[in-house]
Amino acid sequence: MKYVDEYADPAFARRIIAEIASVATRSVRIMEVCGGQTHTILRNGIDQLLPSQVELIHGPGCPVCVTPLETIDQALAIARTPGVIFCSFGDMLRVPGSGGDLHTVRAEGGDVRVVYSPLDAVDVAAANPDREVVFFAVGFETTAPANALAVRSARDRSLGNFSILVSHVRVPPALEMIMADPGSTIDAFLAAGHVCAVMGVAEYGRLVQRHRVPVIVTGFEPIDVLDGIRRAVVQLMAGQAKLENAYERAVTTAGNTVAQSLLEDVFAPVDRAWRGIGILPDSGWRLAEVYEPFDAARRFSADVRTKEDSRCRGGEVLLGTIKPPQCSAFGTDCTPRTPLGAPMVSDEGVCAAYHRYRSFDPPADRTGDR
Repeated sequence: MKYVDEYADPAFARRIIAEIASVATRSVRIMEVCGGQTHTILRNGIDQLLPSQVELIHGPGCPVCVTPLETIDQALAIARTPGVIFCSFGDMLRVPGSGGDLHTVRAEGGDVRVVYSPLDAVDVAAANPDREVVFFAVGFETTAPANALAVRSARDRSLGNFSILVSHVRVPPALEMIMADPGSTIDAFLAAGHVCAVMGVAEYGRLVQRHRVPVIVTGFEPIDVLDGIRRAVVQLMAGQAKLENAYERAVTTAGNTVAQSLLEDVFAPVDRAWRGIGILPDSGWRLAEVYEPFDAARRFSADVRTKEDSRCRGGEVLLGTIKPPQCSAFGTDCTPRTPLGAPMVSDEGVCAAYHRYRSFDPPADRTGDR
């Protein structure tokens, strides 16, 4: 489906919803794997407009949320180190670690700066040759090329005072884990279009072939998401399992090969811990051997002792086992001002989305609480 003027026509959305209702003859559960899509769904009430037999499940699609607690604590320790300028995107500043967050460190006198590009952090390093400058490199495949470019730029500019703390994760291994789980009840997936715009769609095709589960590459506008749901339902009712690209205006089969080449040069695959989920094989990147001098984790030996708050059920939320209102801490002990976990503070966090857009809903059934 091409992005055209009729996307803005409410009648067009109603036709898609009507088609979904007419096709869906049994219950299905569809997981979106992008926090941006989750916010689109909840902000526009898409899940409430669908027929009752179609349920949307929110997956681990927020890279900030799955950044492991140990890495957050490591970032706090580095940011507290005298002489360090710690640079980060703004969405990481309120992610709670075991001992506060980056806002806390800044209030204590640490030099924590918000930047809008990792290349800005490289410029900070160039302007402060007597200081160590660290950039917090967090994200899925979408942000990894810019972080790789920053490392290469620092090398080319001979900036020995620049390093990055890497916490990059990859989406396909998370889908592999969910699809391979014998207890999984997910019938189809909506894949994040921006990830596929960088990496292409080949890995998703292999997942579909291996697990016989439909995957629809989807955009982020309400109509994009509805169209992805429609395609998934049509496949499921026909007994099919295919990879479909519903975001052709941005995603090609091959993806961005220039970005992929950069990633292959600067990063290498590594087993990565996901907060609340555990270690997933080959689910992340580390700096390749030739770029290890720019690895902040190696440069700073931070002794961290992590301790998750037992009240936070973020791991279950990220896997779609429960929805945020089913957590007894949601909206009480855990709010955007007093978060217990990253899903409540990140701009892509599912708990933040429910708190923002569903605060006036009737209380949820919390019988699943521990």
